[in-house]
Amino acid sequence: MPAARKSAAPTAREPTYTISQLAHEFALTTRAIRFYEDQGLLAPGRRGQARVYGERERVRLKLILRGKRLGLALAEIGELLDLYEVGRNERAQLALFIEVLAERRARLLQQKEDIDAVLAEIDGVERECRRRLKDEARQGRAAGPAAPGAAGGAPAAPARKVS
Repeated sequence: MPAARKSAAPTAREPTYTISQLAHEFALTTRAIRFYEDQGLLAPGRRGQARVYGERERVRLKLILRGKRLGLALAEIGELLDLYEVGRNERAQLALFIEVLAERRARLLQQKEDIDAVLAEIDGVERECRRRLKDEARQGRAAGPAAPGAAGGAPAAPARKVS
């Protein structure tokens, strides 16, 4: 993970936020926000011991959470955020983002294909189990009660366990 970036101290006119305000706004814990700082994704300014977040850090936090929802790794998110910082334009960032999204889409489509295959297998096994239960029920009815004179009739064999 990249080293902590230089903090961009908020200007006097820029709105500022405390860690608690951001945690509340984004439904996070303050610990999670500090984790993103430790990973170098956020770099708040300081007033004494207190962290002071400007609009830049608020937007970065929003983008971090969006990237996480898309299933991106923190390293990928950091790389995207860094591109914007370096170029100060969105072109390189957007081009990389398209690549990252294409890779993520391919992984998800493969997972979907794998899940569909497992679900189809589950459906087949379930159908087979239901068919066997019906066959056993029919065989049990066809056998009828024990014949007179038989030694009390043998107890039914335990059902076979299907794995």
